[in-house]
Amino acid sequence: MTGIIGAYEMSLLTMVGIAVTFALSLNLITGLCGQISLGHAAFYGAGAYCAAMLTKAGIPLAAALLAGAVVAAAIGLVVGLASLRVRHDFLAITTMGVGFLFIGIVRQQDALGGTNGISSIPDPGLGKAGFVLLCLASAVAVALFSLYVKRSWMGYAFDSIADDEDTARIVGINVPAYKLAAFAIGTAFAGVAGGLYAHNVGIIVPDSFGFVESVTVLAMVVIGGNGSIWGVTVAAVILSMLPHWFQFIDNYKLLVYGGLVFAVMRFSPGGLAGIFAGAVARVRGGREPA
Repeated sequence: MTGIIGAYEMSLLTMVGIAVTFALSLNLITGLCGQISLGHAAFYGAGAYCAAMLTKAGIPLAAALLAGAVVAAAIGLVVGLASLRVRHDFLAITTMGVGFLFIGIVRQQDALGGTNGISSIPDPGLGKAGFVLLCLASAVAVALFSLYVKRSWMGYAFDSIADDEDTARIVGINVPAYKLAAFAIGTAFAGVAGGLYAHNVGIIVPDSFGFVESVTVLAMVVIGGNGSIWGVTVAAVILSMLPHWFQFIDNYKLLVYGGLVFAVMRFSPGGLAGIFAGAVARVRGGREPA
């Protein structure tokens, strides 16, 4: 693989694989189940810190990533319990508070590196090509799992909850159980993405998992189209590449991504998936009858 593409291209592919995994993890919670989260970077960070500390202690990468997923899922379940009592705007504020709380706690813990974070994170030992393939495999696995969930009974339950929780209860759906499942699964995948990110960059600091990252991943879901697997994947690829195509964007992420989200919500609430579906419908509608 190293003979086919250069080191820079491999770095971009690694970043894309991590971004897609991260975006699809939020899509399970917000896109499919309709639970708005403005603090998703906290779970990303939990996985990153857990995996980094374990590999520094000599634990293999696979076990460290699994542990990071478990820790993130455990925190996600706690947040999920809060989601049982609050909805919509109040849930968004609650999850945003979780994000700020995570940053505050990490900064105060010397065992986690405090404000300096964790450095000298061990190389995974897979080689550049091996690590790229691992990140891409993670993205593909989460995409396939998301597709499976969307087409399963769980996906139908998520869709019902997203549309109307009260009606979902009336028809016999166990709303609390499915909400907790969405948070547990989505945050677990975020933890995996965080672990991969930590071993990709080699150093992590609390601000790497702040509000900007939460807004960025939410923008990927909204721009791609809530609940659309391929739409969110495409949006994750584009938005993760934008700062490399246009370097000034890196300093104005909130402005640029916020503007994109506003434009999508104003002119195409269905995101990229909605635009594509509309184009297909117009093409089919314009065909002459046989």
